[in-house]
Amino acid sequence: MVVRESSLVISTDLSTSLTDEEVDRIFRALADATRRDIVKRTLIGEESVSALAAEYDMSFAAVQKHVAVLEGAGLVTKHRRGRERLVRGNPASIDRVRGLLDEYERIWTARIDRLDALFDAEEPHT
Repeated sequence: MVVRESSLVISTDLSTSLTDEEVDRIFRALADATRRDIVKRTLIGEESVSALAAEYDMSFAAVQKHVAVLEGAGLVTKHRRGRERLVRGNPASIDRVRGLLDEYERIWTARIDRLDALFDAEEPHT
């Protein structure tokens, strides 16, 4: 759907790059502080699950579950190197999320601009 507001055209079809299910999984995954930290750390450089687990006051199994949630959301990938399971942040997924948030920002900005125009129109002229 496209909304026309004066000379501004806003696409409200935000599903072009992410499905509703993908958005739900991503934001559910990012709702947890530990998972956000894991994403940040693995975007800087890949880390083993063991190295990640050493930084948190929780069991190895709990960290593995956090990594599995992030992997299910597409925010990290995991691969084996020898006996280690290495986790790497997925910048492409972060870019897709940023695109979605940018679209929301454009919508919000357009609404604010419309409100400003309404207020300007209501001001008495002296």
